[in-house]
Amino acid sequence: MKRKIILNLAISLDGYIASEDGGYDWIAGHGDNTLNTENKFDFDKFLEGIDIVVMGKNCYDQDMHNDYKSKKVYVATSQKLQNQDNLHFISGDIVKIIQEEKERDGKDIFLFGGGGLVDNFIKADIIDEFIVGIIPIILGKGRPLFLENNPTIKLHLDEVFVEDGITILKYIKRKTEDC
Repeated sequence: MKRKIILNLAISLDGYIASEDGGYDWIAGHGDNTLNTENKFDFDKFLEGIDIVVMGKNCYDQDMHNDYKSKKVYVATSQKLQNQDNLHFISGDIVKIIQEEKERDGKDIFLFGGGGLVDNFIKADIIDEFIVGIIPIILGKGRPLFLENNPTIKLHLDEVFVEDGITILKYIKRKTEDC
């Protein structure tokens, strides 16, 4: 089966993936389970199907890579940093490198934060699945998920999960004949 690039992250209702200072402490439900779906998104199961994680330098600086010690982690950065253990620092064309990984055998690739990094993959139109958790909050300002001048990418809603007011939408790219 072909390896997929899967974007999986949380956004505010108004489209931000982090506060202005890069914080994410606002990512929480609203404490009401009355609309929960029977089917739940299982993040641990999701991670079992992943062997590569791609993140930006800001996520790395917040030690988010520590959650993925058993995975190969690519960190996009403008700095020249030395690879260490499972960490691979990429200051060049991260999209090209991940596209090459996608062609190799293995599990899926987890594309994770930030907006500038994700923007490169959206513009290259190589994300296969979008799993977006909508957090019940309007931040008003912060770091946006989508930057400008993106291509049109038609999606198909594959699954919906609701837990504690957080709606998780799983989209897959439409096949070209479906467009």
